[in-house]
Amino acid sequence: MNAMNSINSQTQTILLVEDDSDVRSVIVRHLTHNGFQVIQAADGMEGLQKLETGGYDLVITDIVMPYVSGVGIVSTVKSRNPKTPVIAITGYGKEPEELAAESQADLVLGKPVKMLDLIAHVHRLLGDP
Repeated sequence: MNAMNSINSQTQTILLVEDDSDVRSVIVRHLTHNGFQVIQAADGMEGLQKLETGGYDLVITDIVMPYVSGVGIVSTVKSRNPKTPVIAITGYGKEPEELAAESQADLVLGKPVKMLDLIAHVHRLLGDP
């Protein structure tokens, strides 16, 4: 029965908040290739606006961004929908990683992100086999 009730990745929606357009396009390409619908935000402020619509199965956010940091995104997601998994990514050492962990991100990945690892983590966090 669980297999019949499991969510199909074809219908799962991911919010990607990343200010680097090159990194964003690579992640979008890999996620869509793996059957996910991806909504993009180019900075933290746009990310907060997109969060208002809700309905995301998972959120991936950069940590260091203009306007609103990824820590703000993680905190907002977790305060509104504590069960929504959040992956935080950063190219900056320990401090942003510690902030992301403190804000209850489910996973913190360093840049450059290995796409195969990211996809595996997305599937794991979404409960896909």
